[in-house]
Amino acid sequence: MTIDTLDDKIAADAFRRLVQHLRHRTDAQNVDLMGLAGFCRNCLADWVQEADGAMDKDTARELIYGMPQSEWKARYQTEATPEQLARMRESVARNDH
Repeated sequence: MTIDTLDDKIAADAFRRLVQHLRHRTDAQNVDLMGLAGFCRNCLADWVQEADGAMDKDTARELIYGMPQSEWKARYQTEATPEQLARMRESVARNDH
């Protein structure tokens, strides 16, 4: 089996679980996700928007965050440290697409 042959329902269920997990883990800052894995909540929203083809950016981000992104940022986002930003830049540079 490959990721391309994974049943769409299973993939959708796993994606929803990932989004729910990220909604719960508000302590996981986007800058840290980017620094470790080269993607974050905004990336997921962008991918949803691209896959949909008609959804606007704000709608996609609200879908992922569970609230308007501006509200999430006001409630949960902390100021990024220079170390976090450096780690993020290094990590994103490793993305090949």
